[in-house]
Amino acid sequence: MTAVASPPPATAVTPAHGCATVARTLGETPEGTATPMRSWLLIEHPEAWTRDVADRVLARAMPRPRLRALAELRRRHGLRPLLIRRPGYRAGRPARRTVLVGGVDGSGGPAGRWLERLELDDIRELADLDLAAVATGTGGLGTPVTGALFGVCTHGSKDMCCATMGRPVAKALADAAPGRVWETTHLGGDRFAGNVLVLPSGFLYGHVSVATAAKLAAASDDDRVLPELLRGRTSVDMRAQVAEIAVRRVTGLHGVDDVEPLGTDETGLVVVRAGGTRMGVRLGRHPLGVCGTSRCAGPTTPCGYSVDELVDLP
Repeated sequence: MTAVASPPPATAVTPAHGCATVARTLGETPEGTATPMRSWLLIEHPEAWTRDVADRVLARAMPRPRLRALAELRRRHGLRPLLIRRPGYRAGRPARRTVLVGGVDGSGGPAGRWLERLELDDIRELADLDLAAVATGTGGLGTPVTGALFGVCTHGSKDMCCATMGRPVAKALADAAPGRVWETTHLGGDRFAGNVLVLPSGFLYGHVSVATAAKLAAASDDDRVLPELLRGRTSVDMRAQVAEIAVRRVTGLHGVDDVEPLGTDETGLVVVRAGGTRMGVRLGRHPLGVCGTSRCAGPTTPCGYSVDELVDLP
């Protein structure tokens, strides 16, 4: 007798799909998943990206003491190095290499947001860059950049979903915001591809598609956010990210500076400024009760946040 395999549960997803498709199918939403970052060192590298390409490029550019200093600034101040290249790049070394540096303060408010551009003749000039000035927000290292820039993770050797979903998004964004879009190495959260980091505001978006790319560009240019795609504000912790998004959805306040996480009180409420008022958000975290398997990340049983209480505060 030939054995007949039992059908998978209704909530299971077979491993034929990538992790981003599986996450969408299982109903995993991106809020509260933004990778912590408070400052950036973006280095143009228009060549093929291996899995560890960022480490290799930095090792060529900086002596070991500088690499240790960079690692410490990343740990203490959230300085994130990333490689960038233009969408639809052609492999080859540019005559000059663009470097973008910038950051946000803890709140991400307008006074603490900055982004500057400089050009290097040789990648080894990075060793002379004042990394502490980047990490602490001192700046003054290059030409100020005005308007929003968009970084789209397309690091396919890290996770294939970033390439298959990220590259079309990068092209669509480049059509909507010419000259202001870069592909980036790993941003984290591959299952939420296409992942888009907006600079200098520091908002990270997930599940961005070709269909929503122009909408995201228009909102960012108008100093607004899209709560339905928002993973979170990278300068605050993940619970604060969830609380901010919840408040934005309830109040309809979508301006970049309309809503600001303020911290957590002694009862565990996340306190959020909403316009001229304050709100408290109590969060829970629980499994979604579904499971799946992707060909790039293996088995997954996703969890999500719940808003258990949302109250006005004096």
